[in-house]
Amino acid sequence: MERIWARPTLEVHGIIGGFTGEGAKTVIPAVGKAKISMRLPADLKSKEVFPLFERRVKELAPAGVEVTVRNFHGGEGVLVSPDSPAMRAAAEALKETFGKDPVFIREGGSIPVAALFYEVLNVPVVLMGFGLPDDNLHSPNEKYSLSQFFKGIRTVASFLQKLGSGSSLSS
Repeated sequence: MERIWARPTLEVHGIIGGFTGEGAKTVIPAVGKAKISMRLPADLKSKEVFPLFERRVKELAPAGVEVTVRNFHGGEGVLVSPDSPAMRAAAEALKETFGKDPVFIREGGSIPVAALFYEVLNVPVVLMGFGLPDDNLHSPNEKYSLSQFFKGIRTVASFLQKLGSGSSLSS
């Protein structure tokens, strides 16, 4: 679980190179491309990490190979304390709707606006997921059940009510 929840990641999302059509070819490709992403901990900034990544990729390239590394997008991480008033309100709302205490996880995702809200607006960030493991999020045949959708609506309404009334602030 630590590897899934708490550690930084580097993923290769796609590799392109050489002949990809029907049949066989024995030529060495002139160009190869890879799409990479990283999930960074909240204390590392993407603008600091990218030059380090670019330098290391170029160091590892074989002699005579020209390497270009492009940064298409950068987003920052955010880590919110489960003891914050907003998270306590969220926990109460989730328990009210689902009948069980929520499990807090340090999940990685690509929601750059969350860190931006936290940093620039200085407002609490709460991310609650209502999907189920078999929903195949961002995959072919993705789905989302109506029962989870309606539970999500009830949870968010309860969360906003609890946060607005300050009931979680006094606990």
